This record gives sequence, structure tokens and C-alpha cells, in this order.
Amino acid sequence: MPPGPSPSRKQRLSFRLALFILTSTTLVFLTAFGYNYQYSKRLVLKNVQENAANLTRSLVHQLDTTLSGVERIPRYLALRLERDQFSETELLAMLRDVIDAHQDIYGTTIAFEPYGMNPDERYHAPYVYRDKTGKLVFTSLGGESYHYFRWEWYSKPRQLGRPAWSEPYFDEGGGNVVMSTFSAPFYRQTAQGSQFHGVVTADIFLEDLVKIISAVSLYETGYAFLISRTGQFVAHPDQHRIMRESVFSVAEEMNLPELSQIGRKMIQGREGFAEFTSVHTGQVSLLTFAPVPSSGWSVGVIIPKNELYADIHSLNNIVLLIGATGFLILLLMVVAISRSITRPLRSLVGATTEIAKGNLDVALPRIRVNDEVGQLSDSVGAMRMALKEYITNLTETTKAKERIESELKIARNIQMNFLPKRFPPFPDRHEMDVFAVLDSAKHVGGDLYDFFLLDEDHLFFSVGDVSDKGVPAALFMAVTKTLVKGIAEQETDPHNVLARVNNELCRDNDSGMFVTLFCAVLNLRTGLLRYSNAGHNKPILVSENKPPQWLDLPPGLVLGGMEDVPFQTREIRLNPGDLLLAYTDGVTEAMNPELTLYTEGRLLEEVRVRSGTSPKVLVEELLESVRAFSCNAPQSDDITLLALLFIGASENKTNS
Repeated sequence: MPPGPSPSRKQRLSFRLALFILTSTTLVFLTAFGYNYQYSKRLVLKNVQENAANLTRSLVHQLDTTLSGVERIPRYLALRLERDQFSETELLAMLRDVIDAHQDIYGTTIAFEPYGMNPDERYHAPYVYRDKTGKLVFTSLGGESYHYFRWEWYSKPRQLGRPAWSEPYFDEGGGNVVMSTFSAPFYRQTAQGSQFHGVVTADIFLEDLVKIISAVSLYETGYAFLISRTGQFVAHPDQHRIMRESVFSVAEEMNLPELSQIGRKMIQGREGFAEFTSVHTGQVSLLTFAPVPSSGWSVGVIIPKNELYADIHSLNNIVLLIGATGFLILLLMVVAISRSITRPLRSLVGATTEIAKGNLDVALPRIRVNDEVGQLSDSVGAMRMALKEYITNLTETTKAKERIESELKIARNIQMNFLPKRFPPFPDRHEMDVFAVLDSAKHVGGDLYDFFLLDEDHLFFSVGDVSDKGVPAALFMAVTKTLVKGIAEQETDPHNVLARVNNELCRDNDSGMFVTLFCAVLNLRTGLLRYSNAGHNKPILVSENKPPQWLDLPPGLVLGGMEDVPFQTREIRLNPGDLLLAYTDGVTEAMNPELTLYTEGRLLEEVRVRSGTSPKVLVEELLESVRAFSCNAPQSDDITLLALLFIGASENKTNS
């Protein structure tokens, strides 16, 4: 290839593109953003802070003026009752005058303490109210069906010792309408001092307040509402919520914690501004709220956000139009610039397509300008040479890998040929039944098992686990198995077999590998089992009519760790039908994807539920149980299981 241009002539494609694209983009969006930001700021501040807040305060003032006017009447009558005594006729006339003179008052009463008006009357509470036609109606409160002493409008001022508004309620037995009552207590001087003597009340018809609140109209779906001191809806556009639900019950029902927080602020008499999702309209809305000082109630004014920002949306459309026009101009500029750049790139695309198809000898286009396109052409050329070298190396590596995998398969076949794999192993012998399986974690493993007849009456068997896995463990396993079988044919005691094998393995053991091993000799005629152990897991003994139990093993160090280590032989007598299960720690330490171990307890329980099954069924089902527990998790260790069932000589005779 011809030499490229000198570094001084080097041009940067990114600089040219960035200069034109970013300059145009910045100008367009700075203009749109500045216009949108300034207009939005003024509009939001004007609509939200002024209109909503002023409307809320106006509504609060209107309600407070109405309620304050109602409060003056009971206060005035209470003072008169403390100074003067009135007859029944005078009291009734006084109440009628109150209703006639004040259209905001629905009803009024003077309720006395028990026997406070007449020593013969427990209840005395004359009540005058205006019915639906505007006519004044008189009734007397109190009786067995209307214990007014228990009603809040009577008990609250008595307990507080001052005038108070009641929570909204349905006055069944009085006016039979939904109302709220302002009650002022009055007192009489006695020998014991000033004593509570009763209350003077003024009722307001809540439907009148609802009309005031309902008259509020904001944008298309904006509305106002009124809640009591406990958060109960007193006025709301949804008539079904009035006196039936509270702001807190709605917040819990609709899972709106922000509404519950707003409700707490409102009943605490705080004034504020918040954003939340309106339950009534289902839209994200802005809420302004303020307390009604006279009653402790709170007014809220809600404006849907999308309606509040309608003008802003119109502005956004203008900004989008400006942006779209700017982007169109920008696109034309980019296309014009790109055409001067993409001609050599198209040539490179054709060349790289051929390279992708495997044609690594394709000629690359000659790029005369030393910008990013020229550098890309040089990089593609370097990549082509690297790919050719990589493919050559990959071919050699693949061949080597296939050769190793083939050798590992041969090694596994050789290893498995070391182990007994024909079952039943002694078809002409009926004193016992034995079955075993080895499942390697890798191609080859370090577990081992073996069994063979020493003579007509004695069966030798063993299960072991090398400390490593893979090819080294497989070689160490083969050596161990060969030594065990060769020495077992010369020694009668299992502990002597382990001692001699240990000394042989310790010689020239530079790798530091070791093996755990359990071995035993079973007398097929008497059932006497003599066994020894070299650091291996405890086998499980399964007897008829008994739960499975761990076989008591003698202490013993692993084989290959230290020379001249002593081992012990113990013995038990198996009864016909007894079964012994030996295994490696690949069973109990198998893990599932959550890294939970299979454990010895689980193994013991799995053996218990399978008591009475044949060695083959037991081993195969236990192996399947371990695999099911692992749930396709990678196998971390070799798994070996060997089950031996002692049938006995008498069974042999019967079968023969």
C-alpha cells in the first residue's frame, strides 16, 4: 500500500460533524428552551400561586363569615340565661325570634341539665327548626329514644367548658337532616359556685355549605371540598362521599399515602400547597388548602394539572414546531456533509462484507485522506491480517482440544473398566445382593468402589474418595484400587489392609494427595461383618423393624497422609435382610443453586422412606434424589453409592 499522508495533513471527521451538528442543535434548542422556560415560569406562578391560593382564601372567608355569624347567637343567649330566669313561653319565643332573624340557622335549642328547668322533668330541651317549606316547627328533644346528654353537641361544650362546633351528624329525632351544631354552655351560681346548667345551640344545614362549595368552578373539572376536624367529607362533588367517607379512608382504599399526609396537615389547621392524584377525577392535580378558623374544618381547592398547564401545552406545541423545523434544516446539512464522507465508506463496506464471508484476501480501497475513514481502512487491513492469524491458531487449538477430549473419553472408559460394572455380580450366589454406581463430576474422577470374593464364604468390599478430581485423582484412584485388591487377597483383617495400603501410598507421594476409604469383609455364611475405616463417611445400616442408623466406625487417618498410622477393625453381625449403604461425600455435600447442602440428615431420611427396597432400586432412587435436589446446578464432586443386602445361607438353601 502507498504511504499515508503526514500527521500534519491529518483531518478529523468527528470535528467537522460535531461543528455543524452541535452548533445547529445548540442554537435551536437554546432558543426553544429559553422561550418555553420563561413563559412556563410566569404562567405557573400566576395560575397556581395567585388564582388557587386567592380562591381558597376567599372560600374560607365566606365560610368563616357564615359560621361566625351563627356563633354569635348561642353566645348571646347563653349570657342572657346566666343573668336572667325565663319561663317556658319566653324561651320558646326567644328561639322563634332567633330562627326568624337568621336565615343561616336551621334550628336552635336550649337544652338543660337533668331537672335543671323543672324538678319533675329529667329532659327539657325545646327545639325550633325550619322545615323544607320554610315553616317553623317546634318539638321537644329528650326522652328514652333521644338521650341528648350523650350527643356530642351537648357533651363536648360541657367537658371543654367553652363553646364548640360538633362534628357533622344526622340528627335523628331532632331535625332529621345532616347538620353541624355550635353549642355555647351557660352556668348558674349556686352555693357550691358556678355550676354547668345547659347549652344553647345553633344548627346549620350542611346542604347549604355544600351549595357554597359546589358553586366553585375551576377550569373544566376543578372543584373544592370541605372536611371536618376528623377528616370526614362535609362537602364534595361526589355526593356519596359526604358523611360516609373521610380523606383517610379514601387514601387507604386507593393506596394513596400522599393523600393521607395532606389530610393530616389539613386537620392540624395548616395551610399549604401539594400535588397528588385526585380520586374524584383520576388526574394528577394541584391542591391548595387552608383552615376555617371558627370551626376547625379545612377547605381544599383542586385543579387538574393538565388543565392548569393547558397554556403551557400550547407553548410546547410551538416549541416542538420550532424544533422540528430546526431538525429538518439540520438533517439537510448532515446529509450534505455525509455525502462527501460516505463514498470511501461504501467501498470499505463492500470489502468488509467479503471479509465477513471468509474472503480474507480481498483488496481494500485506497484512501488518500488521512481522516477517520483512512484510519478505519488501515484498521480493517490490520484486522484482516489478525483474523487470518487467529483462524490459523484456532484451527490448531481446536484440533488439540478434540484430541484431549478424545483422550479423556478413553481415560474414562479405562477408569470405569477398573470398577465392577456387571450386576448382579455373582449370579450363582444368593447369600447377598450388591449394587453400586459412580457418577463423576468431570470426565474422570477420584471416587472408587470394589467388591470381590476372597473365598467361598467371604466377600470383600470397599468405597473410597480421592482428595482431588480429574486425571490426577483418576490415576491415584487406580493405584489405590489395585493396591487394595492385591493386599486384601493376602490379609484377613481390614485394618491390616488399610495399614499396608497407606504405607504404599505414602512412598514418593510428592503431590500430597490422599484418599478416604471404608472397607469390610462379610462372612456370607454367618453374617459377621468385620470393617475398618480411613477417614471416610459413616455408612448407613438398615435393619428390619428398625429405623436406619449410622454404623459406628473406628477412628482412622486418611490413606497417603502419614506412614505407619494405626487402624482398627470392628465387627457386627448382620441378620438376614439387613442392608448396608456406603457412599462418598459427593452425596451429602451436593448443592442446589441456592448453595444449600443435601446433608446427612436428608440422606438418612431418604433411606428410611425406601427401607425394604432392593440395593439396585435404593441406589438408583437415591442418585435421582440427589439430582432432583441439585436442580441442574453444576455437580461439584463425584458421587458414589454402594448398597449391600445380606440374605444369608438359609435363604440360599431355600432358593437352591
